[in-house]
Amino acid sequence: MDGNFSPGLVWSAVLLTSVLTLCSATLEPYDLLYDTAVRAFSTSDYERVVRFMEAALSSHGELRSTTVRCRLRCLDQHPFDGSFSDLSFFNVVLHRAACMNECMEEKLGPQSLHKISEDVVQDFNRRIPYNYLQMAYQKLKQPEKAAAAAHTYFQANPEHVEMGEDLEQYKDLQGVTEEHFVDREARPHQRAFTKAVKLYDKGHYEEAIVLFEEALEEYYKADVNCRALCQGPQKFDGHNHLMYKSCLITDHFTQVLHCEHECVRDLATRPGRLSPMENYLPLHYDYLQFAYFKVGWMEDALQCALTYLLFHKGEEFMTDNVEYYREVLGQDGESREVRVCGNVLLIVCINAMLLLCPDFKLLFDFSLLPGFPLAQMVGWSTFPLLKRKMSWSFRPSSSEKVLCHVCIVHGGHSVLHTSQTVLWLFKGGPLVYNDVRLVLDSVALNGTQRVLLDHVISEEECAELQQLAYAVTMAGDGYRGRMSPHTPNEKFEGATVLKTLQYGYEGRVPLRSARLFYDASERARRIIESYFMLNSTLHFSYTHLVCRTAITGQQDHRNDLSHPIHADNCLLDPEANECWKEPPAYTYRDYSALLYLNGDFEGGEFIFTEMDAKTVTASVKPRCGRLVGFSSGGENPHGVKAVTSGQRCAVALWFTLDPLFRELERLQADEVILALDTQSVWGHGLNINPKDEL
Repeated sequence: MDGNFSPGLVWSAVLLTSVLTLCSATLEPYDLLYDTAVRAFSTSDYERVVRFMEAALSSHGELRSTTVRCRLRCLDQHPFDGSFSDLSFFNVVLHRAACMNECMEEKLGPQSLHKISEDVVQDFNRRIPYNYLQMAYQKLKQPEKAAAAAHTYFQANPEHVEMGEDLEQYKDLQGVTEEHFVDREARPHQRAFTKAVKLYDKGHYEEAIVLFEEALEEYYKADVNCRALCQGPQKFDGHNHLMYKSCLITDHFTQVLHCEHECVRDLATRPGRLSPMENYLPLHYDYLQFAYFKVGWMEDALQCALTYLLFHKGEEFMTDNVEYYREVLGQDGESREVRVCGNVLLIVCINAMLLLCPDFKLLFDFSLLPGFPLAQMVGWSTFPLLKRKMSWSFRPSSSEKVLCHVCIVHGGHSVLHTSQTVLWLFKGGPLVYNDVRLVLDSVALNGTQRVLLDHVISEEECAELQQLAYAVTMAGDGYRGRMSPHTPNEKFEGATVLKTLQYGYEGRVPLRSARLFYDASERARRIIESYFMLNSTLHFSYTHLVCRTAITGQQDHRNDLSHPIHADNCLLDPEANECWKEPPAYTYRDYSALLYLNGDFEGGEFIFTEMDAKTVTASVKPRCGRLVGFSSGGENPHGVKAVTSGQRCAVALWFTLDPLFRELERLQADEVILALDTQSVWGHGLNINPKDEL
């Protein structure tokens, strides 16, 4: 018998042959095609991988589009007539169900063939088939198709390091051009919106208008399709928000409503992300009203401004815009017709539920529907607005408070005045210690919740901490031993507070130097907490004594960064101009700070950028005792320029307002300090007693 015989492969082939015979005139189930492709990959049969994986993707798409078409057709053929008697309601429900079953089986064959496991569904949602495809196309020497598959996969998995490296290699291959890097699963409404924003930012308003209008049209098409997919059978296991389960009809339609509500979130969420783009649908109308204003089409500008207010009634800056447009036009104008969250279905279902299940009134109470109150089901899911319309020089975060007046200048005159109140004042709080000096505030640093301070520690203390770093830091500390985690042209070394105290206790470094590291980081924490006027305790999230050293012989023609542009509590997405606050980002971090120990090196400037990760808004040259502090969110993307000569050392600090995420090693270090304090073992350290405070 052949040594490569596999009973599983034989069974898969037999099963596939049987299914294809049964479904010769219907759709082949994509899970079986997918399984066949994966098995072929395990035997390196790459032509078979491509054939069956492409067939699986085609089947998956056809199943979805056929389901949408059938459900929309049946909804149109059997509408609710407005009467809510139990007979008429059940008549419509049963006719719809029969219509859908007949339509689906006519187009797809027996529906039992298309019952897909949750694992396979998730693989397709995560675009796993494209990972197989790019490797198969690569082996088959088809780099153009491999590049498209890799790009499609990477759009939904931007943290996949190996795929990112593969994409860079494809870009260098002869015959592979920019046109080959296409997202085969791109959603038309998001693609048009992204292109429109880029044109808008360049001031190409007429071209942007065309694409924003296209994005809206595609959005509403996608919205209809998404809601149609909610009309089928529902899953009841694990839905703890259903507090009352004695009525199956109630449970079913509550699930349908919840599914439809999630369409709002789904359509605003980019591939691979868990959180939606903020204020996504209303933002189309916000962009449009200003773009129409810029090209002089005031009636359209007014219409879009009024439409925006349907989502955010009374929003001050848009209300001011509406008043201006009305004054110019001499008419009130009307908003566009907007469909929001399936209100008609909501009314029908609520009436039916109240009729069929009188106890549904228990569900109708907001408090008994945790997770999706009725206010969210009826109206737009409001996200905090991120205003970036009228060329603001800053992006307010949710904890800021600024009164900003913005004027549009037209023909040398201020013709439109808007105002926006958020939550923070640029002027910071007290600096706590007498010697500390404010160098630059948020305005001078061209951002929000940023500060640059000097003289946080003395020259002598800087020198002592540098000597400590030479003795205690280890290559790759904090990065699983990787000596060069950010760039191959530099060596990274680090040490924690607890490790340093342990070295001091063992006599390997001066104990007073270890205490100095502990005290300096505490001084920085108190300064940040006070300057940003936080009304709750700021806790350590991570404390790290770090040094970056330029590797000799690897500095010629460098164009990389010592630390790439990033944000500390969210995943920066420069193309989308967003920062996604979700794992693997450290979402619990609220503030960050860097206390520099030296400046005797070349390069190594700390930089803030816009969300595009390219436009530098501020640059800071490290020096002894200098502290840069900032909020950790997407309002403050930052990085470090290449250290091209010498060694750059600092105390890196991250803080959280949530005590659940306090740094464990810091808590242990606190206990060590307390124990040593009782023994009076210290020589001298940094004095942080109240006597030197303001």
